[in-house]
Amino acid sequence: MKIKLENISRVFQEIKAVDNLNIEIKDGSLLSILGPSGCGKSTTLSLISGLDHPTDGDIYFDNVNVSDVLAEDRNIGMVFQDYALYPHMSAQDNIAFPLKMKGMKKRDRLIEVQKISKLLHINDLLKRKPGKLSGGQQQRVAIARALVKEPDLLLLDEPLSNLDARLRIKLRDDIKSLQKKLNITTIFVTHDQEEAMSISDKILLLNKGKLVQYGSPMDLYLAPNNIFTGKFLGNPPMNLAKANKIHNEIFFDDSDIKLNSDNYKINCPDIKLFKSDEKANLTIGIRPEDLYIDSNGPIKSNIKSIQTLGKEAYIKFDLGNESWICSSNWNRELKVGDTISFQAKLIHIFFENLDKYNEINGA
Repeated sequence: MKIKLENISRVFQEIKAVDNLNIEIKDGSLLSILGPSGCGKSTTLSLISGLDHPTDGDIYFDNVNVSDVLAEDRNIGMVFQDYALYPHMSAQDNIAFPLKMKGMKKRDRLIEVQKISKLLHINDLLKRKPGKLSGGQQQRVAIARALVKEPDLLLLDEPLSNLDARLRIKLRDDIKSLQKKLNITTIFVTHDQEEAMSISDKILLLNKGKLVQYGSPMDLYLAPNNIFTGKFLGNPPMNLAKANKIHNEIFFDDSDIKLNSDNYKINCPDIKLFKSDEKANLTIGIRPEDLYIDSNGPIKSNIKSIQTLGKEAYIKFDLGNESWICSSNWNRELKVGDTISFQAKLIHIFFENLDKYNEINGA
């Protein structure tokens, strides 16, 4: 099912939880709604589900306006962070409950429960009650319950947040595989950018109720069109510094670093403006993995700290007034205090003001 949000806003008193949102979600795709706490993720999901209604705008399911359609009439499946299973019912009865409410005969319900349970690898757990299941098993039961009625749309609201890291990775892979097998349009709400990057066909990035960027995970990661996207996606986050440009030379404001833009691969949302402007104030972004150690590199500083993570190390150093990180292979010869030079593979250029970004986002 194709989903379209047209000029959607949701206002609580004077707070715009969702602010004039316009997107289209392709049939059979998996969309992640991503952003920090309070950005409007769950509110957007509630509006799509029908559990809440927009202050302004319209919601379309396959070109049919459902803005005034009740949640129970939208044929959706929902999975929540807290599983929301009935503790006195077995897993089998929990999964079958939506079919029972539809009036399906018991024999037919059991057949459908067996089919969906096999898909989710929980058919040997059906006689257990939720209290006898692990967190991951409970979440699989909740997903089976959402899918057993064959919904047109699957909505997942932070479904993996209560699980440990290894289980989250396993279950998100299973969700993606199952979603592709069933070809069901799915909307997945998360605050975890790595989760969104790994599972999504597209990411809707929100901040303070507004759409920041909408596109494929690689689009957002490799070609962020603003500082917020560049900083929010990536771990460690993107290094940022104020700079100015004179012709093809880039001068960092708080250090003596100078880069010739002709020598670098550049991502800039306004690349024509960048090339045409003789002079401009900029913010420069370089991801930690796009920095590498080079004795002739133009970025020079003293190592402030080294954090080793197995085969990888995070080399932290100061660049003017900013703290930067280089993600590098672990070189045992490096030590804190060493002066080291770096080169860059890719430079992101934004015409936004870094000070204003830090002020607005509390960075």
